Amino acid sequence: MANKSQYRTKQMAEILSYLQSMQGSHVTVHDIHAYFKSKNISVGTTTIYRHLDRMVAEGIVTKYVVDEKSSACFEYLGDKSHCHPTVCFHCKCKKCGKLIHLHCKELEAVYLHLLNDHGFQVDAPRSVIYGLCEDCQQTGGHT
Repeated sequence: MANKSQYRTKQMAEILSYLQSMQGSHVTVHDIHAYFKSKNISVGTTTIYRHLDRMVAEGIVTKYVVDEKSSACFEYLGDKSHCHPTVCFHCKCKKCGKLIHLHCKELEAVYLHLLNDHGFQVDAPRSVIYGLCEDCQQTGGHT
């Protein structure tokens, strides 16, 4: 039984290490699983979900569910003093599905304007602006 617990701890450490290396980016369970598979490290998707849920509960990882068509995304936050969950928005490319994470003073001003002048508190992490990413614009995508 102790070996099984130690094995889980090793897997969680490896998942956490991967998330730290991807800090500032969104990753899906599929991304994490594909990474470990490419390194010949056996970690099942159920294990990944379980550890991500634990890290979300601890506040070191945040989970984004943008819409019902997309996989949940996870982002490493680090220590709890991180100001990240306050104001962040997302842009989602309608062509390739890329999710872009935005920390932007202009959008923060819009957030504060809506709150202070209109009494409306935006759920910023769940707010998504749809359009075309830079790559898809260059390849001639249309909205």
